Amino acid sequence: MSRRTVTAAALVLVATLLLTGCGEGEPTEGPVGPPSTRGGEAPAPGSPFWVDPESDAARQVRQYEAQGRTEDARILRRIAERPVADWPAGDDPVPEITRAVRGASAADRTAVFVAYNIPHRDCGAYSAGGAHDGRAYREWVDAFATAIGDASAVVVLEPDAVPHVVDGCTPSQYHGERYELLAGAVARLKRQPRTRVYLDAGNPAWIDDPGKLVEPLRRAGVAHADGFSLNVSNFQRDDVVRHFGATLSGLLGGAHFTVDTSRNGDGPLPGGRADAWCNPPGRALGVPPTDRTGDPLVDAYLWIKRPGDSDGQCRGGPAAGTWWPDYALGLARRARS
Repeated sequence: MSRRTVTAAALVLVATLLLTGCGEGEPTEGPVGPPSTRGGEAPAPGSPFWVDPESDAARQVRQYEAQGRTEDARILRRIAERPVADWPAGDDPVPEITRAVRGASAADRTAVFVAYNIPHRDCGAYSAGGAHDGRAYREWVDAFATAIGDASAVVVLEPDAVPHVVDGCTPSQYHGERYELLAGAVARLKRQPRTRVYLDAGNPAWIDDPGKLVEPLRRAGVAHADGFSLNVSNFQRDDVVRHFGATLSGLLGGAHFTVDTSRNGDGPLPGGRADAWCNPPGRALGVPPTDRTGDPLVDAYLWIKRPGDSDGQCRGGPAAGTWWPDYALGLARRARS
């Protein structure tokens, strides 16, 4: 999926203005301060999120062990043994959601999902696709919500959908329908008794002015959601994202938010190079998923982008969303152990 970036000069300005905030510490049991921007620490005791024993990373660990690659297997467990969001694909999300909620419920954990099927998705770029039309999307969301049932779940709703309206990538003739579909999706998902919904709001290197997101998020139903999500599939540092999120929260009456920390352990690719969002080299895992964030506005740090899934066919990567073990191993190897 595409992740728009700003110029190098703008990034330098943002860093200069925002990095003067709170320093980064280690993940803690209570709200004593923000966690590190680097990954590799053990999950916080009592982490509520489900770890999928059949994830691509878990299967890769078993393959490495069978091949005698014991050190690679050890390193990749930094991904395989942590909770990662599930992105149900295709026209029928029910089988994948059913499998996840059964596993999570048996372990007394919360399943994390991404609903990513809006019509005209990703402006026809690497992650093009989505439902054929509005009716198909409503039916898909209904099936999605029904499959969750009364299980404990977090749903990050439609990465890119609102920011692509704001930046003009999505043609104007689709804006009204998109807002209606998103608001309807929020309402439908919130009918499930233990489902929390976070409407995606991009990242601070894409939509650099939080004020531009306020009215679009309101039209998309954020007031009826549990908040908004930031940094999905991107690499912006936690302190920058928290500052941006706090500003946006203030404009939305105190809305809470989540942060994708799956690959931001070393921040974004330096220099603001073209396609810095797409399989950038040298990145690292970020803070392990936890709801103990030390920030009253941040409900959770989550691994929304599955570490090791390609962003698209750039820098030698496979198709978007395809497991890429070499990239995953690099992310894990550069994380703090």
